[in-house]
Amino acid sequence: MKAGELRDKVAGSVAWSIAEKAGTMLLQMGVSIIVARHLSPDDYGMMAVLTVFSAVALMLVDSGFSQALIRGAEPSDEDYKSVFGFNMAMSAGAYVLLTAASPALAAYYDSPMLSRIAPILFLLLPINALGVIQNTILSRRFRFDTISKIVFTSSLASGLLAVAMAMGGCGVWCLVGQRLAQMTVKSALLWRFGGWRPSAGMHAEPLRKLSPFGLRLLATDLSSTLFNNLPALFVGRLYSVTTLGFFNQAQKLKELPVSSTTQAVQNVTFPALSNIDGDERKFAESYRQVVMVVAFAMFPVMTGLSAVAEDTFALLLGKKWMPTVPYFEAICLTGLFAPLASVALNVVKVRSDGRAIVRAEIVKKTVMAAILAATIPVGVMALTWGLVAAAAVEMAVNVALSTRFSEFTAGTFVRTVAPPAALSAAMYAIVRITLSALDTAAVSLRLAAGIAAGAAVYTALAAAFRLEAMAEVRAIVRKLFTGK
Repeated sequence: MKAGELRDKVAGSVAWSIAEKAGTMLLQMGVSIIVARHLSPDDYGMMAVLTVFSAVALMLVDSGFSQALIRGAEPSDEDYKSVFGFNMAMSAGAYVLLTAASPALAAYYDSPMLSRIAPILFLLLPINALGVIQNTILSRRFRFDTISKIVFTSSLASGLLAVAMAMGGCGVWCLVGQRLAQMTVKSALLWRFGGWRPSAGMHAEPLRKLSPFGLRLLATDLSSTLFNNLPALFVGRLYSVTTLGFFNQAQKLKELPVSSTTQAVQNVTFPALSNIDGDERKFAESYRQVVMVVAFAMFPVMTGLSAVAEDTFALLLGKKWMPTVPYFEAICLTGLFAPLASVALNVVKVRSDGRAIVRAEIVKKTVMAAILAATIPVGVMALTWGLVAAAAVEMAVNVALSTRFSEFTAGTFVRTVAPPAALSAAMYAIVRITLSALDTAAVSLRLAAGIAAGAAVYTALAAAFRLEAMAEVRAIVRKLFTGK
């Protein structure tokens, strides 16, 4: 692929992915607000427990093979067919095991409802496996416009169902219905537009060829998933399902912008960087630009959300969810580190054979385990700040490792993220001052004024200092709306 053609494909793909993720994020945020008003913290606590097991199972079902297919040379139909058969077999086995274990899980958390929810919720495992190969093929072909439309449509359909069920008094089942509907619609549309159908037969040779890299990625992704979800298991057991509901709501709302941005950039940059792996200077410059744009976009969003958390919860979710505010204010800061950690890890995935990733994971998870062990017994607030520290550690290790595989240095990384970090700190201070000055005003007025002041200050400072990232963001937006 020629350099100009690749640049145009990446720019267009990033624009489509960001548009879809932004639209999906706003949609999910609206759905979350409506649903949360009709549900209790206990409902979210129960779903949080089951989500841990479904997230781990989804990793095991894929086993890193989809990323191995994207990274390597053009896969054959035999490769796709074999991975598809593996995914379906693994998903069926995982469903049976998790369903059988659900009564013990319900007894452990003293929540009988878990055993009723589990057999229905875990159907998402085989449903998801149906669309993995189609999604992989579309990603390899840079068909992110198609993927974006599919994801948004599935989010819209499942969101409308969740709202209807919540307003109809279905309780926790509206969350179950939302997850299943989203996965079902997504897989159905991937089959409709993915352009691939499995044929009979499955062979072990393609799996053996893909497994060295795939299984190393599985070890990495699985450890990350476990550590990201492990706190929920301890909070639900050591404290209460209600407390877990408040904690989980903070994490869930924080994840809307963080996951949306991370996935948008990560899904595009992995195949894109794989295409320019042989050009060292272009590779390092592309890495720098991705870091620059992600930091410029995410730093003000996450610091801003932390600054206006109390007024936002009071206005949109009501008094019932106010205990979530302290957790949310702190955990938003993980959004400063997690997207950049993912970008750095993508670089290592492209350049290494996976061994370095596994070694780095051992280091990171050892440090994170120590942080969790020290904070969980202290309290949920201590755990929340521990998660912020763990996210910073993960970013630092990933970036340090990525410098071994590119000309992008640690010094360049610091110089790239320092300007948006400084501007975001100034913006945070202005927002807090504005909210304090309007302490007696209506919540809606105070919140609007705080957001407006923050946006104005950040934009004005970025323009005054002529940040390169602002020009890049404008180019992405222009690409989205004009195609040029």
